[in-house]
Amino acid sequence: MSSKKELWVLLAAFVLPITLGTVFFYWNPTVFTNTTVNYGEFVNPIIATEQQDVTFPQHAKSSLRGIWTLAYATERCDKACIQTLKNIKTIRILMNEDMRRIQRLLLTNNNTAIQEAGVLIARPSQSLRQKLGKFPNNSLFLIDPLGNVMLRYDPQTLDLKRVIKDLQRLFKYSRIG
Repeated sequence: MSSKKELWVLLAAFVLPITLGTVFFYWNPTVFTNTTVNYGEFVNPIIATEQQDVTFPQHAKSSLRGIWTLAYATERCDKACIQTLKNIKTIRILMNEDMRRIQRLLLTNNNTAIQEAGVLIARPSQSLRQKLGKFPNNSLFLIDPLGNVMLRYDPQTLDLKRVIKDLQRLFKYSRIG
């Protein structure tokens, strides 16, 4: 009789925590879905870009596919734009050996005379402008190697260390780009 009692106690010790955890998860799912470990704002739903959504100059052989992209979207490039581009450069350099996995992009509708080395300049399509229009102007976006706009950062309150932590976490688990 005592061996059956021990068996039930042992079985309860394994099954009870799983059962209670599952019940807690389904009873109060907001506890798990409202907290994230990333510092950027999730773009929800994720904005998928197509090849025609970003037009690069004809002399530039560039794409959003196969590489992570830090893209700054603005109407015109002013002092804040130049500072953000420098911040993106700093982020890229501080990523050390992973810096080759990141490209810098300036998305603007207007012609610009920016001569920042290593910055790709492109025009967003009307469709992409509308999708990004729900975010404040002059936003910094992280685009994954599949062309999905994933995270948004506010350049005015940009903390470089937090962006780097987000990128390091993504690169650790990413098999692409």
